[in-house]
Amino acid sequence: MMKLNIQNTFINELPADENIENSIRQVDNACFSFVNPTKTKAPQLLHVVKEVADEIGLTEKDIQSEDFLNIFTGNEIYPETKPFAMAYAGHQFGNWAVQLGDGRAIALFEVMYNSKQWMLQLKGAGKTPYSRRGDGLAVLRSSIREHLCSEAMFYLGVPTTRSLSLALTGDDVLRDVMYNGNAAYEKGAVVCRMAPSFIRFGNFELFAAKNDVKNLQILADYTIKHHFPEIKAEGKEKYIAFFKTITNTTKEMILHWQRVGFVHGVMNTDNMSVHGITIDYGPYGWLEDYNPNWTPNTTDAENRRYRFGNQPNIALWNLLQLANALYPLIEDVKPLEIILEAYSNEFQEDFYKMMSTKLGFENLKENDASIIDQLLAVLKETETDMTIFYRNLSTISKTDSPEQALEKINTAFYKIEEVKERVEETWLYWFTQYLNRLQEEEISDEQRKVKMNLVNPKYVLRNYMAQLAIDAADKEDYSLIDELYTLLQNPYDEQPKMEKWFAKRPDWARVKIGCSMLSCSS
Repeated sequence: MMKLNIQNTFINELPADENIENSIRQVDNACFSFVNPTKTKAPQLLHVVKEVADEIGLTEKDIQSEDFLNIFTGNEIYPETKPFAMAYAGHQFGNWAVQLGDGRAIALFEVMYNSKQWMLQLKGAGKTPYSRRGDGLAVLRSSIREHLCSEAMFYLGVPTTRSLSLALTGDDVLRDVMYNGNAAYEKGAVVCRMAPSFIRFGNFELFAAKNDVKNLQILADYTIKHHFPEIKAEGKEKYIAFFKTITNTTKEMILHWQRVGFVHGVMNTDNMSVHGITIDYGPYGWLEDYNPNWTPNTTDAENRRYRFGNQPNIALWNLLQLANALYPLIEDVKPLEIILEAYSNEFQEDFYKMMSTKLGFENLKENDASIIDQLLAVLKETETDMTIFYRNLSTISKTDSPEQALEKINTAFYKIEEVKERVEETWLYWFTQYLNRLQEEEISDEQRKVKMNLVNPKYVLRNYMAQLAIDAADKEDYSLIDELYTLLQNPYDEQPKMEKWFAKRPDWARVKIGCSMLSCSS
């Protein structure tokens, strides 16, 4: 049996629902329910991330063992552990939903290794008390997307959960991909993901909504003790510091999303981590053409609440809901208002600082905000691939003319003829300002290029790339999963042998299910 340094702090220190039945029901006065994963028929590992295994002390021999296969597909329970599903509530698309909870995620255990604590959780492991109308299972397509994306985000430098393993279950799962009455059976799969914990805004909202201040405080004290030990204050000041820390880390996460063009798609409060990390990869996507109104989520197609350009505002709205949930522990609105106002005031300044690094400016100067605003306006005028545009921007030299600069980034345009017909003069005007601004930089073109290429990725997990891996996996070809994982480990490097992935979205992917938009269906 492989050896793990198990920590049972969560289940030992927080109130539990002792009924271990997986039956769907209302759960009161508990942070979690004990529940066993559904056994799988014929589990098969498709991909294991050795770097993540290293984080919890697992060796290559461990990975290749039967124990690993059985434990991380739910067929075997690690000794002296009790799997559990967490209880939480939340606001979904702005509407209050009472009991939500882990409907298809089951935490296996907590591990301490190299002074880091990790919670390991199976996604797609079967019914829990919180499954509502669902079966608690996951399918291969969504599992591939979660597995690859969480690792892609990590290597991009975006705070995120990690993914240890991806496995087939050997079971078929019935899904209606687009909710249009065309249900079909798909291959079942399970992902083992890791985070310091999976505590969400919604965990606190649940107790606050039920006016259960006792358990609200127990949960807050536990979370601070084990995950925010730097907070030394006592009394109400402790919870104020807790909220301020969450606000700051959430802001940093959103800035990273905006930097790389990531759209979460389902920013419900129950999908927001207190650690300021990206969790719950459902209908996510990266911007292809720069369109701040784009959302990958078909459920959000009409209102576009979770569109790319609205993510900073939604994060603030979600933080307000968390503030409301923590209020009973503080009983003073003012300090919470000050923290939320600071988010609003600081985000725009931090956004301009982040954008200035994407443009290659050493320091943010007075007129830079205008240059940035004009760029974001002109980027919307025609289909301009966000990733390719910013990556190619680093190739511009101070001595270039505006015409030469425009030529160097024209491969980012989906329709170059449209640029020439409609907005060429606008682009040339912007490049005139940009080149003038570069003249103020003391560093060389080559130094600037190096710095820009550290914040502007060359490779991201575009939806069509994930879909190609899914299509191949459906035919039992898993090589593309390995290839994309290798690619995404070094997203800022040139990787000449991988140049085919530095390309605009192909035309066939514009309307293909899984490429243009996705549903919340697992």
